[in-house]
Amino acid sequence: MKKIFLIALLTIAALSCKEDETQIQNPGTLNLTFENAVGTELLSLGNSYTNSSGEGYSIQELKYIISNITLTRKDGSLVVYPPGQSYFVINEADANSLTIQLNDIEAGAYTSMTFGFGVDPTKYPIESGTLNFIPTAEEAGMLWTWSAGYKFIKFEGVYTIPPLTGSDPFRIHVGSHGANLDNYREITVPLGDDIANTDFTIGEGVNASQTIYFDVAQVFDGPNTISLENASDIQVDPVNAPLIATNIATAFSVPQG
Repeated sequence: MKKIFLIALLTIAALSCKEDETQIQNPGTLNLTFENAVGTELLSLGNSYTNSSGEGYSIQELKYIISNITLTRKDGSLVVYPPGQSYFVINEADANSLTIQLNDIEAGAYTSMTFGFGVDPTKYPIESGTLNFIPTAEEAGMLWTWSAGYKFIKFEGVYTIPPLTGSDPFRIHVGSHGANLDNYREITVPLGDDIANTDFTIGEGVNASQTIYFDVAQVFDGPNTISLENASDIQVDPVNAPLIATNIATAFSVPQG
């Protein structure tokens, strides 16, 4: 009986050690704050801006999906944030949505972060990582239908073509549609400050924060020039939607210095 009892104790101890090994040591919190801007000016809904085509525009709604967050440590190893918790809607009209809180991040120094703009088309319409996100996306108006997929960005307002004074609506909803129209993009931004030569540290009692800028002007004036006069309603568009997705991939940055 004593022998059986001893074996049981050793088994419990082994299981306890195994559980301890899987726990994150000295975890920290990372707060990511998205600040939407037009060039060097913070975005204000309803304000008037001008693109490189000379068109005036005013933004009435801006929402987009951030997903699949992965951090790269200083030693080159990757920390993948749990996929089921890694989908967010950023809504310019909702200040609470602009900061994402990532909990239980492994302690260490990090050099960069990679995230998805939109939802990887291999993860929907129904997949364990995105299943819980569907009601959130639907409530935010970021779904066409469960089968058609997500709107990665909902960007709407009015525009004017000088010298005309009247305004017309524009609507840009970009997403992926099957294997033939994949507008999902992965974006990598640095962490830390290369100019100041400082590391970006998370954990060990440090709760870190990082601001990420999204330059909305790049939707029109990134690597590809988008004129609203030529296309003011871009949705399931095999020509212009990929151009906008490419522009958006260059529109994110972090402050340095």
